[in-house]
Amino acid sequence: MDAVTGRKAPTFGELFTPKLITVLKEGYGGKQLRQDAISGLTVAIVALPLSMAIAIASGVSPDRGLFTAIVGGFLVSVLGGSRFQIGGPAGAFIVLVAATVAQHGVEGLVVATMMSGFFMLVIGYLRLGTYIKYIPYPVTVGFTAGIGVIIFASQLKELLGLTVAKEPGELVPKIIALSDAIGTVNASAVTISLLTITLIVAVRMLRPTWPAMLIGVAAATAVAAAFSLPVETIGTRFGGIPRTLPMPSLPELNWHKVSAVLPAALSFALLGTIESLLSAVVADGMTGRRHRSNCELVGQGFANIASALFGGICVTGTIARTATNVRSGAYSPISGMLHAGFLLLFMLIAAPLAGYIPLSALAGVLAVVSYNMVEREAVVALLRSSWGDALVLLATLALVIFRDLSEGIVVGFLLGSILFIHRMAHNVGLEQERPLAAEDVADADNEAPRPYDAYADPDTAVYRLSGAFFFGAATTVGSALDMIAEHRRNIVLDFGAVPFLDSSAAKMIEGVVHKASKAKGKVYVTAASAAVRNMLAAHGVKSPHAHFARSIDDAKAALKGEGARASRATLTDPNNTASAGI
Repeated sequence: MDAVTGRKAPTFGELFTPKLITVLKEGYGGKQLRQDAISGLTVAIVALPLSMAIAIASGVSPDRGLFTAIVGGFLVSVLGGSRFQIGGPAGAFIVLVAATVAQHGVEGLVVATMMSGFFMLVIGYLRLGTYIKYIPYPVTVGFTAGIGVIIFASQLKELLGLTVAKEPGELVPKIIALSDAIGTVNASAVTISLLTITLIVAVRMLRPTWPAMLIGVAAATAVAAAFSLPVETIGTRFGGIPRTLPMPSLPELNWHKVSAVLPAALSFALLGTIESLLSAVVADGMTGRRHRSNCELVGQGFANIASALFGGICVTGTIARTATNVRSGAYSPISGMLHAGFLLLFMLIAAPLAGYIPLSALAGVLAVVSYNMVEREAVVALLRSSWGDALVLLATLALVIFRDLSEGIVVGFLLGSILFIHRMAHNVGLEQERPLAAEDVADADNEAPRPYDAYADPDTAVYRLSGAFFFGAATTVGSALDMIAEHRRNIVLDFGAVPFLDSSAAKMIEGVVHKASKAKGKVYVTAASAAVRNMLAAHGVKSPHAHFARSIDDAKAALKGEGARASRATLTDPNNTASAGI
């Protein structure tokens, strides 16, 4: 049973049933198929130039991007936990993939991709996908913006048609090398780049439903061919793309290669997990549906393994293509399956034409993609909201750009966690219920004290705790209670507004109880939930040293009764010299 919702916890089968099975059980007919076919075709038209552009920017041939979108995209839809997710190569991976290719070659990339698939299977089956939601929002904004900056920098060579003997991977050396080669600018390449970008932007503004990227690339290709412009194309650099899928094959595996690419595989798995679940969340927000996060990761894991077998690169959920799928009226995962089928058809039919596509046109596509990856409104909002959010955002952004993507995520997460602990610790309240000593209580006119009653016991302090009570606030609250204990023998602590208490806080309360017990005082805990009582009891806060009551009034009544019994015992004690009149 879920403690929050009160609903029965889902079974293993319910957690890992692909959304495709759910849709088919609900009923699927011709109307839904038409919707999915239209949306699948629309997404395929968007994915065609983008998949090749991402592959080239990642340091591999364009056909590997198509293999990834076809094989990986198909399995993401068949096995995933989202109705609308579109899988394929993603811009977020360009930096990591390019670095892996440069260091370990294409074979090393294929091994790392396959290993990342196995890691994602483990994450999914261990149900760890649920915890991805705890990554702070400034971290996701920061690393996405950082990736956008790096992608744009990686395309400057193609955008300007520069001739560079060896382009460094790191940003600062890259900019220096490109600056040194500025005299080799190709005016034709610049023209094609600007034409592509202008057409994409114009079509999106004037005809938002049209495939802007495909139109931009097609028009730029036509212009380059018609005027025989001296620009590098897919054909001149890669010899075109094949017209069929390759036969699946296992990469060469040995312990040395596996251990060498392990860090890259872990980075692929971490980034793929984050990116795919963010994409699924975006689709949920657009449709009101709910994805199965761990099932989605299992689907992504199998998709990456299969992509590697076919020579593809990393597969993940793609936010832009998934959003396009939703806007195009998709009904089920079958739209994603059809998107992969249409891409295969395009490759079979139009492969010879792809050789004429200028690389500067594909660079223009990625320039637009990188610009859109920087969420400008979110960045401004976070910089204005608080110094903590601004620090996490800027630290993540700087580390992603100048150091490493994984370091940016880890450091950003740690900074966000520390700031959260700091904020939560300062939100734990300890407030006195009301002045308890008679001499401190005045009437409404503030002229004379009200008569003393049993509730205004000078030996008893009543305090209310509020907020999540954990290690970050335990020391501060403990110091305050120690000061209180110096002046009041009995302490009543109301836990009615404490939803959570950890072991550090429970141990601190045990220390308060221990000190009060040594001073012959009593500690009452009131209105505590079952979970809070269990945690307190586990750390020694229990009878006879501590007492529990349903409310503050019940605790006061109990203390009043004990005080009355003590007074009667004193009066009737024959050894008491005061009562005997001695």
